[in-house]
Amino acid sequence: VFSAIGQSPLDLPQIVVIGAQSSGKSSVLENIVGRTFLPRGVGIVTRRPLVLQLIQHVPDGPDGTDWAEFLHVPGQRFTDFTEVENEIVRETNRETGRNKGISKKPIHLKIFSTSVLNLTLVDLPGITKVSVGDQPFDIEDQIRGMCLSYVTNPNAIILAVTPGNSDLANSDALKLAREADPEGDRTIGVLTKLDLMDPGTDAAEMLQNRVIPLRRGYVGVVNRGQRDIEQRTTVAESLGKELQFFKNHPGYRNMINRCSTPTLARMLNQILMHHIRDCLPDIKNRITSMMIDINQEIDALGTPTDAMNGSQLGGILLGLLSNYASNFQNSVEGRGSLASGIEMHELHGGARISYIFTDIFGKSVQAMNPFDGLSDEDIRTAICNANGTRQSLFVPEISFDLLVRRQITRLEQPGLQCIDLVFDELQRMASQCESTELNRFPELRDRVVEVVNQLLRQCVAPTQNMISNLIKIELAYINTSHPDFIGGSRAVAELMDRVAQNGATTPGVPEAHEEPRADGTRQAAPVDRLATGAAAEDPEGGASGRSFMGFWGIRRDRALAPSVGDSVVKLPQVPETMRRPSEAPSDRERIETEIIKSLIESYFDIVRKNFMDMVPKAIMHFLVNFAKENLQNELVSHLYRDTMMGEMMRETPDVARRRSEIQEMKVLLQKALDIVNEVRDFNTFTAPQPAAAAIASSGASK
Repeated sequence: VFSAIGQSPLDLPQIVVIGAQSSGKSSVLENIVGRTFLPRGVGIVTRRPLVLQLIQHVPDGPDGTDWAEFLHVPGQRFTDFTEVENEIVRETNRETGRNKGISKKPIHLKIFSTSVLNLTLVDLPGITKVSVGDQPFDIEDQIRGMCLSYVTNPNAIILAVTPGNSDLANSDALKLAREADPEGDRTIGVLTKLDLMDPGTDAAEMLQNRVIPLRRGYVGVVNRGQRDIEQRTTVAESLGKELQFFKNHPGYRNMINRCSTPTLARMLNQILMHHIRDCLPDIKNRITSMMIDINQEIDALGTPTDAMNGSQLGGILLGLLSNYASNFQNSVEGRGSLASGIEMHELHGGARISYIFTDIFGKSVQAMNPFDGLSDEDIRTAICNANGTRQSLFVPEISFDLLVRRQITRLEQPGLQCIDLVFDELQRMASQCESTELNRFPELRDRVVEVVNQLLRQCVAPTQNMISNLIKIELAYINTSHPDFIGGSRAVAELMDRVAQNGATTPGVPEAHEEPRADGTRQAAPVDRLATGAAAEDPEGGASGRSFMGFWGIRRDRALAPSVGDSVVKLPQVPETMRRPSEAPSDRERIETEIIKSLIESYFDIVRKNFMDMVPKAIMHFLVNFAKENLQNELVSHLYRDTMMGEMMRETPDVARRRSEIQEMKVLLQKALDIVNEVRDFNTFTAPQPAAAAIASSGASK
């Protein structure tokens, strides 16, 4: 059944023939079939696996002609078995060449005959030791690997072919079978060339399962020799000679039930039937699962639209558009638009948008340094520019305003990039929502994709404007009264705390002076007292550094008037571009820089939190939710038109062909299910009846 549909989705029981080169494997197969159809020659002849299906059929004519079919030549019957042999040679040479090369790609062959039992056999290349011709140096390992790939299947029956005139302990076939089937439950030993044993010797001990025991035992056969083939002895004549040999031989006449090719064929058929019954539960479950998938695909493909009128096409079109919009909405909201429901292996739909908001946008913005692109030298320059022509007594506020605006502007680009990422994700979700029903109509699918992309692009511009407006809103008013803003006094206090924690005062920052109070406690001396006291201690004003001007690092050195005898000082030219001197900053500049940085960092954190909160909300409102809520209306308004319906609802020839194939597949699967049910009820301990043979035929062909 499954060969008829051109695939093997189930590991059904089959009989795998293995053995050393020239051990007689092909002759055993020909005797079972009753026809001469396999290539013969010197050295390795079987160079590709041959999957052989024997199917018993009722003759449909007076001649009862047997025929063969190859899977690679569909629809062609071979009634001349000489042509079957030639086709095997041609197909083998096409894949492997003419100089002894091998390939693991199998050849599939069915033989329909009235004189065969229903079996599925696999003939593999013989195990060899030394490479010849175009064979690789590791030919033995390659052939062993090929054989193991078949015999390790737990549903395979292993037919280990060994010449009877050799030592059974040296059998390559039994060694390979033991690797795949250590208990010997799936292995049958076949002893060939019993007629070539030395006079006075026989294989009775081996046939009685006393040398190397196998649970299934051994069967002895006698094949045609090269002289018989040259004399054109038929297989039927050879089988008659074989039966006479065993009946007349004193060592085998009493164990005829373990000898001859017909006995082997019946044993294989019975073992195969038992094995199939053991595998029935799994086979039935898998066939049932395939039936469910087939029925779902049939429902998705629907009925042909060629003979439908306008109202019927309109109903189908509305259903497709509604289903697509519903799938898109479910995907955004996390209800799953896949056939299997919720995706378990990766993020899907709306969860991917949430990942963009939190793990990509959120973490990237949170990781932004408030001072990226802003050096201490830039801050000092901004402070100097804000001071103008005179040195200010305190840190100029305008420098903080200008610098923090510059840093806030940097937040806009991550917000716009987040829009692009969500836009791409919505397009991805839209493509995933395309159902099999929609893919039936390629023109309609293209129109749907066009409408969806147009709707999403329309939503992008308002979203981008909103993100830009968020930045403009923040720049419009620098709210230094925000409860979370550190402020100037707290910035100075924290700076002093950091200095105290470091265990040393910052150069240029005066130490705190304390005065005794009336109650015995001490208080900090006011700044003017510090300045007055400092002046009293140092009338020259330059030694103590504790004056008010000393607090800001300004030293008032006495001006030295040039003497009469000094030369005239000539000033340098004013440069077109002025920059701050490159020497180390003064104590005052360092303090002012640290205060400005504290203010910038505090306010930037406030704006960053607002921005991280508002960007996902803006994108959800202007882009995601708008597209989700208006998608169905857009699709219907653009696509539900009588003038376009006939063109959009036209199926492709591929859809019609797929519908026909899947209907045939459904019939074959139903037939396979019926066969499994019949095999389950079949009594294998009774003699094979025609119905049982048909059951085995179908089971083997699967």
